[in-house]
Amino acid sequence: MTYRRAVIPALVGSLLITLLLWWAGESAQALQLRGSTSVFDAQSLSELRVWLAPWSYDPPAELLADGSTGAGPGGASQYAGLYTTAMQIRFVAVFAFFLAGALILIRRIPPTRGRTPATVLGLWAWAPMAGMLAVTVSAPWLIASYGHGSFRVLPQLASVITSSGPVTVLVGLVAAPLTVLVARITAKGEEPAPRQSVAPRAARLAASAGTAVIALSLVVLSYQSVAGWIQTSFDGPGLLSEPGELLRAWLLLGSWASPAGTPIGDWLLYRAADALVLAVVWWALRLLPGLLTRTTASAMAVGGVCATVLALSAGRLVHILFDDAFVIRGPVSLVSQLDEGVPAALTFGAAAGLAALLTLRLAGVRDLGEEPGSTAAAGDSVADGARTEE
Repeated sequence: MTYRRAVIPALVGSLLITLLLWWAGESAQALQLRGSTSVFDAQSLSELRVWLAPWSYDPPAELLADGSTGAGPGGASQYAGLYTTAMQIRFVAVFAFFLAGALILIRRIPPTRGRTPATVLGLWAWAPMAGMLAVTVSAPWLIASYGHGSFRVLPQLASVITSSGPVTVLVGLVAAPLTVLVARITAKGEEPAPRQSVAPRAARLAASAGTAVIALSLVVLSYQSVAGWIQTSFDGPGLLSEPGELLRAWLLLGSWASPAGTPIGDWLLYRAADALVLAVVWWALRLLPGLLTRTTASAMAVGGVCATVLALSAGRLVHILFDDAFVIRGPVSLVSQLDEGVPAALTFGAAAGLAALLTLRLAGVRDLGEEPGSTAAAGDSVADGARTEE
């Protein structure tokens, strides 16, 4: 799909997800009303407030209170202004980041010829990633608005980055199919790009290489002793001291320990969820080169990120089913952990996609896709695909 056709659904989806997040943030005020306790239990109400707080445009009460930051009434209004600036940057950034990812996904995986489910899943997985990146960009202004910008900056930054909330997952469920619907309308009349034919052995090798990158984080770095070493071994004096929590956010896709003190059956069930994550990543990377119109580095990197987010969501759902706390805390907890590991999914998902691309190139698979509009190029691509299958 050409950029001219792809930009329309990408803009619609970006505007939609931005408006939905703004509406969700404004809805946080409704949870303060007296009747909210009759709709939700106390635990669910508390979790919902945590979900919506990162997208609430109204400054917290402590920023408006006189002397809350030690600066008096005038200083308090200035800190509240910093908070407003942070939220303005956050909403502009979520629009821009979702637009960038949606352009790549819609153009390289157009919703035609059996690609529609993959496009919907990719856009849904990109929604929490766009939210996390927007929160990251606006973090300096948000930290400064609380008056603690010179104290433990990196731990504060890690806390803000991981606070985008599962509301982005729910918003993505609405924005993704509507974006694909608009994309299908704009794609009418355009000749669909042929699907690439990748040798099964090369596709499996590429998927295995990408999965090995994800396993490095999920199996090796996320082990309790290694994760503890990452968090405690990099500290020192100065403004940028104590980067351990920030490193954990960007490097760890999960957390696990040996079965000491835990029934071996329960331990194996949780490890089965981790195995499911790796299986979903392998399956997605195995299919990805054949779904793309062109196997470019940007498309493989974004595809690897989306595959990792989808795999983490599948693993979290399995964890919830095995967790007795779900019965106690209620249905709201079903999605309370679906946004965990998103920063690390960007780090290792992009690396996994690029590792898969490099493996394809080393295996002799070149980019068979061409820009749409060239009939001769499309015919050459089909012929090359047939020779590859032979």
